[in-house]
This record gives sequence, C-alpha cells and structure tokens, in this order.
Amino acid sequence: MAVARTPRSRWIDAGLRALAAGGPDAVRIESLAQALGVTKGGFYGYFDDRGALLDEMLDVWEHNLVDKVIQLVEARGGDARTRLRRLFEIAGSGDGLATDVATLRGVDLAVRDWSRRDPAVAVRLRRIDNRRMDYMRSLFGAFCSDEEDVEARCMLVFSLWVADQFIAADHGEHSRAEVLKLATQRLLA
Repeated sequence: MAVARTPRSRWIDAGLRALAAGGPDAVRIESLAQALGVTKGGFYGYFDDRGALLDEMLDVWEHNLVDKVIQLVEARGGDARTRLRRLFEIAGSGDGLATDVATLRGVDLAVRDWSRRDPAVAVRLRRIDNRRMDYMRSLFGAFCSDEEDVEARCMLVFSLWVADQFIAADHGEHSRAEVLKLATQRLLA
C-alpha cells in the first residue's frame, strides 16, 4: 500500500499560518510537520530548505493578495466604483480567496515586520505594495481627474486596510463595520 504524501500546498498553508501567528521565526520545518501530523522527511521532497519554503510562501501570499484579488474584482466587471466596492468587500471578507482574510492580514503584518530586518523581503514588499497601489490608481483614476486626489484616496484606502488591525477605538453608536462603510462611501464620492 502506497503512503499518501502531504501535498506541497499543505506545507505552504501551514507555513503561512505559522508566519501569521509568530513571524518568520515561527516557520520551522519540525513545527510544521507536527502541525500537519506528518514527519519532516516529506518536506524535503518539495523544498531544498526552509528558505525555499519561505520564498514559496511569499509567492503564494502575493498571488492571493494581489493576483487573485484583482481576478475576483475584474471577473464580475462593472464601472470603476463598482469594482472598488468589490475590492473593499473582498479585502474585508476574504470572499473567494483560498486563504481566510484573518490569515492573509496576519501574514501581511508579519511580512511588514519581517521587511524591517530583511532587505530582500523589503524589496518584495515594496513591489507588492506598488502593484496594489497601481491597481487602485487605475480604478480611482477612472473617475477622479486630479492626480493628487487619486493618490490621496489610494493612500487612505491602503492605510485603512493595514492600520484597521491596530486601531482599538470605539465609535460611539456605530460599529467598526459601519464606520468603515462610511469611510469607503466617502472615498468613492
């Protein structure tokens, strides 16, 4: 009887969960094998070393956070405002993404922290952030003729997405979701 091999994608998913929970130092082959309930020997059938896994994890994170999101937004069409609303919905819910939004956001924060110590990760993060900003610029630019207004709106949206996780403030009679909805409505006006 042949022994079923743990799929490569499971190693990457386990690595992303570990990264989100504890940063790059938490991504350890032995810990991942334990979390998957397998031996670490199977790891080396897919990856030369831990560095190769980390690179593939960043590739998957970028694909899910940029390529997949853009595909989901563009797939249903609509004008620029409609696509921006869909972008905000996907970013808030993770709807349609292979990885849940909490893990994606946790990985995003972990990569941002990691980039402060690793120049190669910093270069990659800048490229990814530029891709995300370029996509938003294309959408906001479809209905905002002022380049400064486009740039300000993009920065506000991106800042909301990253910083929302750090803000613990109450919003009076409003929920966080209501306030975020109000903010996005103003950005789309």
